[in-house]
Amino acid sequence: MQPLQFLVPLDPLVAAESVIPFVVLALVLANMVTRLLAHRKHVEQAKDAEDDSEISRYLPHSVTTVLLVLASFAFLVVAPHGGMVMSVLILGVFLADFFEFESRKVEARNEMEMERPKAAVTASIVALLYAAFQSLFFIVEPVWTAIV
Repeated sequence: MQPLQFLVPLDPLVAAESVIPFVVLALVLANMVTRLLAHRKHVEQAKDAEDDSEISRYLPHSVTTVLLVLASFAFLVVAPHGGMVMSVLILGVFLADFFEFESRKVEARNEMEMERPKAAVTASIVALLYAAFQSLFFIVEPVWTAIV
């Protein structure tokens, strides 16, 4: 018996193995949408704010980010190679989101024009491409096997 086997329920994860890549893909798309909504909210807050304490995190975006990290870790358990790549990409999205929010606070504090979250969007696009590749591989599989 493994000491950590009760921390992660492996049987339900293995049962949902074919669904997890699609969940990750849907969460990446939802995260991208909530990022755009969060940026709009931050721009509005910066216009109305007197100091940087008025800029707050957008709760739906934070929730989708946490769910995305957890889903990528679940994917890591059922598909170690693809899950490791996906987890690294998603953690990159998480870090980019964290630092983009901090830069929005600095821009609001210094009354600068609010830039779009370029780093987080770029990281999300890379994660979206890999999530689409993992979940929709059956579409490109005939071409892929012919080449490789």
